[in-house]
Amino acid sequence: MRIKPGIYAHYKGKRYMILGTAHHSETLEELVVYRALYTSLEFGRNALWVRPAKMFAEKVVVEGKRVPRFKFLGRE
Repeated sequence: MRIKPGIYAHYKGKRYMILGTAHHSETLEELVVYRALYTSLEFGRNALWVRPAKMFAEKVVVEGKRVPRFKFLGRE
């Protein structure tokens, strides 16, 4: 799966910077590594996250419409 680095919007509205992909050391599952572009009370400023690439690229149903979980907005 090819997920290009850049800025993405989550379907709930927050923005993230995708840094790249990595593989789980035990299962070799492809993971997306990304940074939150906001401050969270629980996790702080610009927290790092990982998510399975398959889940990152999937579509979700919002108000009866299928939309990307993360929408590419462009490079930095």
